[in-house]
Amino acid sequence: MLRIGVLGAARIAPAALINPAKRNGDVEVAAVAARDTGKARQFAAKHGIRKVHEGYQDLLDDPEIDAVYNPLPNGLHGRWTLAALAAGKHVLCEKPFTANAVEAKTVADAAESSGLVVMEAFHYRYHPMFRRAVEVMRDGELGDIERIEAALCFPLPRFSDIRYDLGLAGGALMDAGCYPVHLVRSLAGSEPKVLSARAKLHKPNVDRAMIAEVGFDEGYTAEITCSMWSSDFLRVSATVYGSNGLMSLTNPYAPQLFHRMTVVAGGGKRVERFGKRPTYEYQLDAFVNAVEKGEPTLTPPQDSIKNMAVIDAIYTAAGLEPRIPTG
Repeated sequence: MLRIGVLGAARIAPAALINPAKRNGDVEVAAVAARDTGKARQFAAKHGIRKVHEGYQDLLDDPEIDAVYNPLPNGLHGRWTLAALAAGKHVLCEKPFTANAVEAKTVADAAESSGLVVMEAFHYRYHPMFRRAVEVMRDGELGDIERIEAALCFPLPRFSDIRYDLGLAGGALMDAGCYPVHLVRSLAGSEPKVLSARAKLHKPNVDRAMIAEVGFDEGYTAEITCSMWSSDFLRVSATVYGSNGLMSLTNPYAPQLFHRMTVVAGGGKRVERFGKRPTYEYQLDAFVNAVEKGEPTLTPPQDSIKNMAVIDAIYTAAGLEPRIPTG
């Protein structure tokens, strides 16, 4: 039984960990800690978590906890992942991995020297839909790849939300854009160069929307679009264009809610669909297998460094400053 503690009573925790753990006989969500102990107790009672700690470090010091789930604000991801490693805990860390690429390398180095599992929670990457998309991208069916377009846009008009807080490493590119950045890199299987970027701001240095153009050494380009508040009210898609056809992905980020994968190539068209098992369950399976069996993950710290490097470069190209860690 892998005993996992949760750092913070985050809204994402039930979907990302607690509910999947109930369907995984190898996992127990055994403890939670939050800045507000009362909130932590309410969270524990609601979700059947048996132990509440007074603070994050108290949870990390608990010898009954094997691993932690880190869904804290972006600017705190690196700090508390490092603390968890120092305490001998494996870590499933929410995206984006850290505030910037320099901090990501610091965490990756600590993970490597510790021998512990650290995995970034890009849950979509473990779903059969995206595995299949990578196969189609690589098997030559689309011909020579010419362009990729990926977008994640959703409305978040509550501007007091921490995702707009610069001090917590907020911004649309960090919270929404990290997904299409990662998706484009994962489909390509190589690292892009940022050619240009344009931001729409909520306040100084805090983007509510971002569009970036990147290029690959293989000769094709990609467009990355994200927003938390813009005229792109809701876009959750990716399209790959090739010399012999195209592949369109509707909602590759949370396909358990709805999805569609369409391939038009060689004069034919087909639609592929996949089951409704949540991406988070596949992700938890992968984390457990990495901890218990030593299996490699699809989202290790070395990949996280590369993803954060692209995010940093997009901010710079847009005339903004990359994020900095909190505290």
